Amino acid sequence: MTSDNRLSARGPVGQLIRRPELASLVGAVLVFALFFVLAPAFRSIDAVSTVLYASSTLGIVALAVGMLMIGDEFDLSSGVAVTSSALVATMLNYNLHLNSWVGAGLALVFSLGIGALNGLLVVRTRIASFLITLAAFLMLQGLNLAVTKLVTGQVATPTIADMEGFNSARAVFAGTVHVGPLALRATVLWWIAFVAIASFLLFKTRFGNWVFAVGGDQDAARAVGVPVRRVKITLFMFVGFAAWFVGMHTLFAFDSIQAGQGIGNEFLYIIAAVIGGCALSGGRGTAVGTAIGALIFGMTNQGIVYAGWNPDWFKFFLGAMLLFAVLTNTSFAKWTARK
Repeated sequence: MTSDNRLSARGPVGQLIRRPELASLVGAVLVFALFFVLAPAFRSIDAVSTVLYASSTLGIVALAVGMLMIGDEFDLSSGVAVTSSALVATMLNYNLHLNSWVGAGLALVFSLGIGALNGLLVVRTRIASFLITLAAFLMLQGLNLAVTKLVTGQVATPTIADMEGFNSARAVFAGTVHVGPLALRATVLWWIAFVAIASFLLFKTRFGNWVFAVGGDQDAARAVGVPVRRVKITLFMFVGFAAWFVGMHTLFAFDSIQAGQGIGNEFLYIIAAVIGGCALSGGRGTAVGTAIGALIFGMTNQGIVYAGWNPDWFKFFLGAMLLFAVLTNTSFAKWTARK
């Protein structure tokens, strides 16, 4: 390599190419351009609101899942954990006649506990997190259905809209804010805030350095004093918090929870994180990248509807984007390793 090429690799262009989210940004631009041209309804203000809303409900959990992946772990229970937290809150509220905020608080304790338990089992047993959280997925799925049927006699929970605190909780978790002609759901604003906080944690704090160190080589990280177990348990608890938050949004937005919902969403969270540049082997990724990955999901999901296409194409399109992201990220990683 010539001297000029080496300087170029270290300059602004080289730094841009090294960004984990570059492939997802290119993909997002292409997806936006595609539906902007082919679907006139996609260009409306209402479409922007809908896309951002769909992206945010996925993106909040995908953000936490992405941080966990940077730390070289997976959580396959995140999809049903969203439903579990909502079920805990609504059934406690309804059967114990609690204030809605009390039920939400108890559900938060439950969700953080599930995350901590997953993390503790992973670090203590050293069994792959894929297997530990797959077991958690199956157990939570069974509990969601069995307990809901046992308590309510059906697979859906009764309304809690008349409970004290419901309206204020709905405003926080499922309200709408108008910014000019744009109507933004509360989850969009929370999503942006969480991405900003996660970015600060990852790149401006010692904890963020620990996350990247653990994901890159946990034995080397442990050798230099990084509390590997604590970091991993904390990351699993982040996933629990995110699942709780989206669960509360679902509960207070729709007032009823289907015990079987959420199954399969765990793969969407992982896909959004991978499309956003999070490495499957850990040690690489950004919060902004996962947000872009979730935005691609939102644009694709809604764009297909606005274009009048068969919705069956959505999974194909999402799979193609995943393949593109994995191949591109792998190529960029090999390229930058030589620089």
